[in-house]
Amino acid sequence: MTSYVALLRAVNVGGTGKLPMSELKQMCLAEGYEHVQTYIASGNVVFKADRTELEVKRALETRLESYAGKPVGVMVRTASEMRGVLEANPFPEAPAQWTVAIFLDDPPVPDVLSQIRGQQDEHVQLGTREIYVAYGSGMGRSKLRIPAAASGTARNLNTIAKLVELAS
Repeated sequence: MTSYVALLRAVNVGGTGKLPMSELKQMCLAEGYEHVQTYIASGNVVFKADRTELEVKRALETRLESYAGKPVGVMVRTASEMRGVLEANPFPEAPAQWTVAIFLDDPPVPDVLSQIRGQQDEHVQLGTREIYVAYGSGMGRSKLRIPAAASGTARNLNTIAKLVELAS
């Protein structure tokens, strides 16, 4: 069995993206996934499955669309890929709570950095299937816009570290 981390896009405890984590856990169990654990109410789930990454992604997206009545993006990584994202952090000196990896389905195209707008004191670097951002003055003050990130979902390094721990 493979250990996976699934990251849901645009899910939170309130507003239009509301999804109780207990419902997400039940969806995973209904798919036959094992050792299912959710982490904080922002769409993070860790589990083991005998399916490929693509099969896991499609199954969860189908269940979530049925539940929410609209498509919900899901980024899936194996536990080892998730550990690799953490270890590849190009900004190890930046505060972990202000440093994110934006998870994408595919590798970012080379001209992603030229499309960025509103950059001030943020540092941006491309990863394998991620875009790393270190927010110099914090995320709340940032005017940074990365068009390629619109289809992805971001997690800060503290959350990524915890998901790596749970998936191990």
